[in-house]
Amino acid sequence: MYIKDDICYAGELTPDITVIDAKPLQGRMLLVTFSTGEKRLFDASKLTGPVFEPLQDEKIFKNITLFHGVITWDNYNIDVAPEFIYENSFKYDYDYDRA
Repeated sequence: MYIKDDICYAGELTPDITVIDAKPLQGRMLLVTFSTGEKRLFDASKLTGPVFEPLQDEKIFKNITLFHGVITWDNYNIDVAPEFIYENSFKYDYDYDRA
């Protein structure tokens, strides 16, 4: 538990992290670049529930907009916290220049 700006939060304080780039890939995967400089792969099928159902439409899924470091879709109606994406993604080390 921690307190930030006079608000008590469960869990542990994590450094502020934002998304600086996101590219949709095949199979509902995203290649995400974070403010830390890290690139990570995120499986967007982990986003479940009624609010994320429009992402089943490939046209909506591929139409990503970044808003203040947060990935959004569907005219800002759908978003997901950068911390969630980071914690549920995998490090991506592939370098196209060396391939």
